[in-house]
Amino acid sequence: MSYLEKSFKFNDGDVIVIGCSTGPDSMALVDMLEKIRDKYHLSLIICHVNHNLRKQSIEEEAFIKKYCEEHNILLETMTIEEYGDDNFHNEAHNIRYKFFDNIVNKYKANYLMTAHHGDDLMETVLMKIVRGSNILGYSGFRKIIDNGNYKVVRPLIELTKKQLEEYDKENNVKYYIDESNDKDKYTRNRYRKYILPFLKSEDKNVHLKFYKFSKTLQEADSYLIKQRDKALKRVVEDGRINIDKFNEEDIYIKKEILYYILNEFYTDDLILLNDKHIELLFDLINNKKANSFVNLPNEVVAYKSYNMIELKRETEVISSYEVEFDNYVSLPNNHVIKRIDDTADNSNFICRLKSSEIALPLIVRTRRLGDKVRVKNLNGSRKVKDIFIDKKIALSKRDSWPIVVDSKNNVVWIPGVIKSQFDKKKTDDYDIVLKYE
Repeated sequence: MSYLEKSFKFNDGDVIVIGCSTGPDSMALVDMLEKIRDKYHLSLIICHVNHNLRKQSIEEEAFIKKYCEEHNILLETMTIEEYGDDNFHNEAHNIRYKFFDNIVNKYKANYLMTAHHGDDLMETVLMKIVRGSNILGYSGFRKIIDNGNYKVVRPLIELTKKQLEEYDKENNVKYYIDESNDKDKYTRNRYRKYILPFLKSEDKNVHLKFYKFSKTLQEADSYLIKQRDKALKRVVEDGRINIDKFNEEDIYIKKEILYYILNEFYTDDLILLNDKHIELLFDLINNKKANSFVNLPNEVVAYKSYNMIELKRETEVISSYEVEFDNYVSLPNNHVIKRIDDTADNSNFICRLKSSEIALPLIVRTRRLGDKVRVKNLNGSRKVKDIFIDKKIALSKRDSWPIVVDSKNNVVWIPGVIKSQFDKKKTDDYDIVLKYE
């Protein structure tokens, strides 16, 4: 029985997508799978990403194309044309895995296999310890991840890079070396060159100790996730954190709740986060101001509005809009304002107007600096900003909240919030009825 068969249970007819860089690790994995392909009637598809950063990349792509032709293996390739992120390794990782996911779905594969090995795990664990993380983060990465319709498998996790290079030599497996792996400017390379050799000199099987450490943390995390999920039901309301309820939880569960919320925005980018970002969120939660915010990586903003915390990606925030109203308008906040015949409802979600008292057409827009409204049953005017504060409208929602004005810029209604003196009673004379829903 081969190492691969001892490491993972194969089933007859498995469809496997292989992430292959043409390096010594991934080419060893390809060769190992080829050797058991007929035994299990495996369908193999190689995925290769040309990162387009080295001249050698062209040669590597040509090599893997020829290799697949000679070995009767399906090949899918892509080239990254440009990068927009400051963190090259993070962006390249995200692009690769989105590509892999597409190919897995294209072929309805059971597994995506990558050649991550014991050295990779050690590097990841050490980097997470230095940067700061939670228990799952400190564990590095899992051997098997269930993605629902397929599993990501790292069958070489108990081998070292040296063992894989020895395998390549014994089996005459050709591979390419990425020279950028020797450059000290990349954090992972520094761990690889300077820290791992020392650890291996202390214990040649230290990678297996790291693997055991990783599995132990993952087992502990499985239990803690159950406790965290119970707390989430108590603390999170419509995707927002209730600060009073949050503060009733144990400090460890509090951190796990924050990591869970962050994970919604950094599914593939958790390497960007560390303890400092958790501390920022705690500072925001404990801030005495009713409204405040902090900026997080990748344009994510955490807003505090009174007793609630909400995270949003800045690109989701709509700065302003202005729409002429004509019986119906669909708003960016997923609500609508529409003209109706009539209703018995007298809430702030209904507005009755007399057309002769306002300048038509009506305009639906976002607030502007200095906006004021003559509030119904109140002498004088009030600033829209102050009304939002009084009504405890979340800071993150104020800039996109609809304001209904007439053509002379008189605020006639703030839907769902307050009526103006233009609003009519059910017993008054009116010819326009608006509903916000």
